[in-house]
Amino acid sequence: MKPRPFVLSIAGFDPSGGAGLTADIKTFEAMKCYGLAVCSANTVQNDTEFLSCRWTDMETMRSQIDVLFDRFEIGFAKIGIVENWKVLGEIIDLLLKKNPEIRIVLDPVLRASTGYGFHNSDEEDLNSVLEKIYLITPNIEEIGQLYSKRGAEETVKEISTKTHLFLKGGHRDEDRGKDELFTTDGKKFVLNPKTKEAFAKHGSGCVLSSAITAQLALGFPLLKACYRGKRYTERVLSSNKTLLGYHI
Repeated sequence: MKPRPFVLSIAGFDPSGGAGLTADIKTFEAMKCYGLAVCSANTVQNDTEFLSCRWTDMETMRSQIDVLFDRFEIGFAKIGIVENWKVLGEIIDLLLKKNPEIRIVLDPVLRASTGYGFHNSDEEDLNSVLEKIYLITPNIEEIGQLYSKRGAEETVKEISTKTHLFLKGGHRDEDRGKDELFTTDGKKFVLNPKTKEAFAKHGSGCVLSSAITAQLALGFPLLKACYRGKRYTERVLSSNKTLLGYHI
């Protein structure tokens, strides 16, 4: 049997299993990758409400990262919620120290799907982060929060000069489900939905970003990885009518 690539998720624990670490690990496994996990936060939530969040201290996360890199060859990582942009920068610097070639996908969870807000971006810290990661996957609402003083078009241009940008379209008023990939060489690709029937899911953004990360770990180029990650997410969205999707 062919060995599976190791993929690391640094994200929060969601007791409902719909988002965060549990969703990421399910996605990695379904895509024939082996998922490793570092817990950035312990949350109290289900698929409809978010009550509280207790952040993991940096020392604990550093120890978890150290012990994993001591044992496993990790070339790809997905990062979800973290306490703030300063902590995020420390995590990214540590990953790059462990493996200078690691490709990092950032899902900038600024607000949970249940409405709970986490933190706002600091432009200086944000710029530093963007220059060190491979891909960022905000949705339409999050893109406006990243550079709050700029318009959407200017923000997209600013981000895509520093890193690849996958702009999720699930929150669009029109063309719902149409995603866009902006690459650092100035190209734009439109990814239209294929499924005719999809239902809102708790943690769908986590699934998409981890699916893309898994496809990159399997060796697919960026555009192909985004297409395949999107198709997988659509299967989860259409798997049932509840807020918790099935990984099939």
